[in-house]
Amino acid sequence: MAKWGQGDPRWIVEERADATNVNNWHWTERDATSWSKRKLKEVLEGLVVEGEAGRCEIGDLKHVEGEASCNSRKGKLIFFYEWNLRLSWKGTVKESGEKHKGSVEIPNLSEENEVDDTEINVSKKKGEGDVLKELMRTEGTTKVREALRDYLKALKTEFTLGMILPTKAAAVGQDLATERKAGGSPVQDSVTPQALDMVGVKIPTVRIHMREVFNSPADELYSIFTKKELVQKFSKCPAVIEAEKGGKLQMFEGCVSGEYTELVPSQRLVLKWRCRSWPEEHYATVALTFQDLAAQSELELECKGVPVSHEESTRQCWKKQYFEEIHLLLQQSKDSME
Repeated sequence: MAKWGQGDPRWIVEERADATNVNNWHWTERDATSWSKRKLKEVLEGLVVEGEAGRCEIGDLKHVEGEASCNSRKGKLIFFYEWNLRLSWKGTVKESGEKHKGSVEIPNLSEENEVDDTEINVSKKKGEGDVLKELMRTEGTTKVREALRDYLKALKTEFTLGMILPTKAAAVGQDLATERKAGGSPVQDSVTPQALDMVGVKIPTVRIHMREVFNSPADELYSIFTKKELVQKFSKCPAVIEAEKGGKLQMFEGCVSGEYTELVPSQRLVLKWRCRSWPEEHYATVALTFQDLAAQSELELECKGVPVSHEESTRQCWKKQYFEEIHLLLQQSKDSME
């Protein structure tokens, strides 16, 4: 038997109060199936494909069968996933205005194949409109592959937060940084970049990505996020809206607050954004991109830095309190003009 303090450090537990998976040596597994179903739905639904032939949009994720998991062993992450997916699509032929529907099938998305080698089949319901099928087979397939890459990137980054625990070496790096700082010496002189990343308390976060199409031009949709009277109409609450760089934002009786950090009229907004229920002083970065689509416009939302425990509530906030209420406001405005 090894003497106290001389054993294999991978098995020594006295250095951690919780004695949990010391130095990430033991096998741990996390089920990613439910998370993956939400993420696949998020990255695939609403994809728009446009070309000379016309315009198509991917609709619902009609069928999703499979599973995903992430395992940690000896400080390394190992991913397993296997999915059978079927999506619906609809499109309009540019010249004739004819509308057609079809489906996109991905029979085997798995870790055994690269995304570029993954089989993607496009079909169309009976009738004319083969030009749209070809558009989906070419441009559409490319966009679907990009979305699948987004899913896999998120699986390997967002989902795995907290699976690799800090080791004793990282803790020593923190102590050295503290000592050097207290002594007046530059922290960078003694701490590696990896150790610097560990300084301070980090909240596990995720990225939320959503798309929504509205029946209004992009400039009108942009104004709904920047004009106080319109914000108050769709939120049905008093609001503080200072739509300029560094300007304050407060909505829903203080439940949402932040500030504007970037404004490109009719094209892009970037906000520091938080919910009142989040940890104090923690903000996400929200980027809103507006794109004209004939008489409609597409809003792309990217929200980085959402606390993991608040992912679903934040997603529902944007869907229910923002998107659905804005749809209602636009419809009311249209009705009043008729």
